[in-house]
Parts: sequence; structure tokens; C-alpha cells
Amino acid sequence: MPTARRASVRRLDLDLRAAASSGRAGAPPVEALGRHLALEVPGVFSEAERAALVEGVYAARDAWTADFGGEQFSLGRAFYTHLEEGRSREYFADAAASDARVERHLPGLQRRMRALVAALTGGLAQPRRGFCGPGVHIFPAGEKVAREGGVVHFDTEGLSDYHLARRLRAITVVVMLALPAADGGLKLWDVLYDGRDDPGDAALAARSLVAGYPPGGALVIDSYRLHQIQPFSGGRDRISATVHAAEIDRGRWETWF
Repeated sequence: MPTARRASVRRLDLDLRAAASSGRAGAPPVEALGRHLALEVPGVFSEAERAALVEGVYAARDAWTADFGGEQFSLGRAFYTHLEEGRSREYFADAAASDARVERHLPGLQRRMRALVAALTGGLAQPRRGFCGPGVHIFPAGEKVAREGGVVHFDTEGLSDYHLARRLRAITVVVMLALPAADGGLKLWDVLYDGRDDPGDAALAARSLVAGYPPGGALVIDSYRLHQIQPFSGGRDRISATVHAAEIDRGRWETWF
């Protein structure tokens, strides 16, 4: 499998309002993913905004979607969970309503997540037609992911065969809204997708690191990067907002959840 050139996480102190403006000189921040395993962007949401979003997530509990028998939940439907559970038709049929639920309970979240993609890529970030927009994952304390960690995987489920065959650019952006009491970081391997969903023992033995999350900040990875949510302890849930983005034309990115 191809590897990156440096096993590290680069911190970006982005002025998101300035970065989102047109005509910004220089290479966009996303280019650094060719040299680093991930990018860390602190301060996407202020502490007050982060706390309000978490309050909104819990207030919307009746609107959560249960995935994998209640092992995890989402506010807004997530494509990969529905694909793996054979519920893709349900995902697409409910896309507009899913976006409406997220906007009702977390006003402005989807817009802010797309603006973050635009700032990172220096391009246009637009909703992917027919797909659900950015949403939130809730991994409950004491449940399977907390005890065992998540599945080791690449974020390639939502990419088309055309996109995969040409290895067109794609990123995953995760903003941590509520940290668990301990651990729960993201393990990143110096391994990129080579067409096989099962990475194999050699890939798992490759160089790796566990990246932490700044509260209210983002971790950005190449969607072709092998990664895994780590187990976490304590009584607090792990809550994160996520957006996937794929470059479909030069400077034009489609986003979904």
C-alpha cells in the first residue's frame, strides 16, 4: 500500500472567515495531507458554541437514528451505517428530512461544516445531490465502540467507482463536540487505500499514531487513510460532527454525511 511521507499531525491556526474568502494566495491547507497523517484545526466552534451544540444534540434525542442495534446513534443519517446495514434506500428517501432535523436542532451546523471544507480546500463546497448533509455521531459511554474501539477502515464507502479508480481527492472532517472522560482518539496508520477494504496484517503493523481532538476543533484526514476510533472510558459519550467531501472537478467539492 502507498504510504505518506511523514507520520505526524499538523496544526493549522486557520482564520476561517479569511480563509473562506475568494482569491486567497498560496496552496490550500488540504495540500498538507500529502505530508502529514492529519490536520488539526482548533477553534472551529467557540466553547459557548460547542456547549450549545451538545445541548442541542441531547435535546434532540427523540430524533436520533439508531445504528447497529443501538451501538451508536446519529443526528442526521450517516451513509456508511445505512450501507452496511442494507438500509441505503431509507437513507436516500429521508435525506431532505434528515437535513431539516439537523437544521432544526443544530441551526447553522451544516453551513459551518461546509464553510470549513471550503476554507480547507480553497474551493467551492456544495451539498451532494440526494445525500444527507453534515451530521453528528453519538458513541455512548460503555457501548461497543467505547469498550472495543471502532472498526479499522477507510472512508471510501461514499466514493463512486469513477472517483476510486482515478484516486480523486477526498477528505473527512470531524469536529469534536464532546470528549469522553479518557482516550477515544483516532488511530491513523501510514497506509492509504489500494483497492482492498480489508487492510491485512502488514498494513496494521505499519507506522501509526493516535491523534487527539481539541474540543470544538477539527481533525482532517485523507479519506483514503486507514484509521480507527480508539476505545474510551468513563461515563461521558463521544459526540462529533462529521462531513465527507470529494473533489468532483478542480476546485469543486461535494459534501455529505
